[in-house]
Amino acid sequence: MRVVIVGGGIGGLALGAGLRRAGHEVAVFDRDRDVAATGGYHITLDERAQSALARLVAPETMRRLLASGSALRLRDRDMLWDYRGRLLGYGPDLTGSASIDIDRITLRTLLADAVGADLHLGSTVSEVGIDDNGTPRVVFVEGTSVTADLVVGADGTHSVVSRHLAAGPTNHPTGLIGFSGRTRRADLDLTEQQRLGTRSTMGIGPRGAALYVGYLDPIGNAALDAPALSMSITTGPTYIWGAMFPESADIDSLRALRGRARQTALIDRFRHRNWARHTLEVIARADPASVAAFRFNAASTRATDLAPWPTGRITALGDAVHATPPTAGMGAGAAIQDAADLAAQLDSHTDITAAIGHYETQLRRRGAQVLTAAMRTVRLILATDTTPGALATTTLTPLLAVAARLRPNPSARR
Repeated sequence: MRVVIVGGGIGGLALGAGLRRAGHEVAVFDRDRDVAATGGYHITLDERAQSALARLVAPETMRRLLASGSALRLRDRDMLWDYRGRLLGYGPDLTGSASIDIDRITLRTLLADAVGADLHLGSTVSEVGIDDNGTPRVVFVEGTSVTADLVVGADGTHSVVSRHLAAGPTNHPTGLIGFSGRTRRADLDLTEQQRLGTRSTMGIGPRGAALYVGYLDPIGNAALDAPALSMSITTGPTYIWGAMFPESADIDSLRALRGRARQTALIDRFRHRNWARHTLEVIARADPASVAAFRFNAASTRATDLAPWPTGRITALGDAVHATPPTAGMGAGAAIQDAADLAAQLDSHTDITAAIGHYETQLRRRGAQVLTAAMRTVRLILATDTTPGALATTTLTPLLAVAARLRPNPSARR
């Protein structure tokens, strides 16, 4: 079977690697000219995502992935704090977690290696459709085209493939704008290093401002102690943070800025909302070149709204179907599971359309689950941008902080 995959992100590369390993003829096309031309931020792979990936790639690739990943079970218990930096509570106990965090660039590079010569970079798709013989066809911007037995759109939130299938957009803005960056832990003052700790944290303030600070240490917290196999681009303890604000003309204007100018303007927006200076040090000490901006888009949380097209020999996966905000850390893992399910269905059915029908049923169910989880946090942040929400945030968080000080520290018992 010849399969053309449009998009060389995590899901597209995972599918390409799996189908190639299973003996199918595969071609993955991506507009990037370099697999490292992506955000250098981290993604979380839970046990389900890792199990799915293990069905798609060789054991050696999985060993390299684990050697390059940071094990959640080895870090401190996650923490929630308010806009003044006061502790509000702790997250669940992760000591038994099999989840890992890994740099997006690292994972994409590993999967690109697994796809090998079947990955075609610098190829921008302009449209997809069915030719006069009823065969799926992909057309590139320069006018050339290819045909296949099956075309899979793995081209993200603004997917050309899913827009063709659904005759329109498959997701919408959530109302949040995100900013992200990387900060070496050693670059922070000792007091702030101690406050943030070796954990991931989340800070929420009034008027829709929130700051997630993820902790990544694939050397000290390697999921697999095999330094010779590590490909991680992060070589020391690093905070990878994400700032969130409700969408507005003022906030959207920051997207046009670059580097230090964007970084400074971002800090100013937090300061305008009365965030404590020390809570913003992780932004102020970031590498200016790492500070990126993006809009949070999301598909519907209802399974019946996802993949709203007749089953055929053109389909899609990942954010092309269930565009998911990063607020649950499940988007990339869901795309990998999509890829594993599609590969399994193609191997289980001789009829392509029947295989796609079974796959899309699972796709809708999974997409609705991850979107429901991600949108809970989005809605919570947006709720603080209302007058009652802002009032509740400023009046209740001091009380929660007092209560947190009176409770035993669960991290101290580990």
